[in-house]
Amino acid sequence: MLLVFTGDGKGKTTAAIGHGIRALGQGKRVFMIQFIKSRSYQSGEDIILSRLGKRFVFKKGGRGFVGILGDMLPRQVHRAAALKTLAEGERALRSKKYDLVILDEINVALTLKLIPKARVLKLMRTVPEGVDLVLTGRGAPREMEVRADLVTRCEDVKHPYHWGAKARKGIEY
Repeated sequence: MLLVFTGDGKGKTTAAIGHGIRALGQGKRVFMIQFIKSRSYQSGEDIILSRLGKRFVFKKGGRGFVGILGDMLPRQVHRAAALKTLAEGERALRSKKYDLVILDEINVALTLKLIPKARVLKLMRTVPEGVDLVLTGRGAPREMEVRADLVTRCEDVKHPYHWGAKARKGIEY
């Protein structure tokens, strides 16, 4: 099954992790890799998912938020990291070692033109039998939504950011 979690609201990564935990609970093997998000920005999921061992492989492939929050890295550094992350996700999918593969924030990498859309759409067409693929991030392209079996849009109705609140540990990260 192809699942896409997109939209401007909070909850896309959280939903993907929830699917991963559910799969793990059913004895399945999970591979999750994050685009954009880097090892230098530790979030709650980094801490707990890294403790789950070989049945839930969790990796970060990004170099940080591109062009925001004080990012000073050249765009080429972000592009190289995104391409490497995509290649690792493709290998995990083809390996058939995992029942569920999660490519977190891949839509953001697409929107920022760090990776080619054609390559991601091809990946979606070549998912091995018996493997589920989750793609997350705001801005999913229409072609991705059409190809997916399940699409959920997280809507930003109300968020403390709107009145200037900072991100909270355990809520946003």
